[in-house]
Amino acid sequence: MSIKNSKAINEEPRFIVVEGPIGVGKTSLAKRLAESLSGNLILEEVESNPFMDRFYQDGHGGSLPAQLFFLFQRAKKLESMRQSDLFSSINIADFHIEKDKLFASVNLDPSELSLYEQIYEKMDIKKSIPDLVIYLQASPDILLHRIAHRGVATEKFIDRNYLERLVETFASHYHNYNESPLLIVNTTSIDIINNEEDYDQLLNQILSTTVGRHFFNPLAAVGFS
Repeated sequence: MSIKNSKAINEEPRFIVVEGPIGVGKTSLAKRLAESLSGNLILEEVESNPFMDRFYQDGHGGSLPAQLFFLFQRAKKLESMRQSDLFSSINIADFHIEKDKLFASVNLDPSELSLYEQIYEKMDIKKSIPDLVIYLQASPDILLHRIAHRGVATEKFIDRNYLERLVETFASHYHNYNESPLLIVNTTSIDIINNEEDYDQLLNQILSTTVGRHFFNPLAAVGFS
């Protein structure tokens, strides 16, 4: 499978995207990377979406407005990055615009999805292709544990079936993804946020991943020291 990428092979990534399902640690990793690399941090603002309570408590009733709010927000942030000269410094985002359609396919019924797609196409969103996508993976059980641990009030309504659908949708999408270099990180048995050895190994891998598809397997996680 070919990977589309115009960067020089030895050039460090300047625009890094961290992605994965709810609870996998996207925002925490993006914050650590921005600090380590002295980069600009571009975060989703989930708490600013006024439809999230309704969505988690009654998915059908709040799914379309919640999805459209995120679509407009993500598109606006991408446009702001583009206007501020994206490649003048390192930028780390905790979302990938591709994710919006993934969530829409899971959250919306056929008629809502059709309307969403019409709106998406009319917006003519200009994608900023990342220099690197870091796709974080974890099992639904691990995600449920992490969601419960962080204690966000609205997220208490998330159930295992919903997370299973998200995990499968993300896995299918990134199995076929070839827009840019991709680093796949299974976070089930490692702690890239609180374990310095795991994080340092990941950071080294990130800085050296400029082409292709890679799987991050730290030595400690596979039984080496």
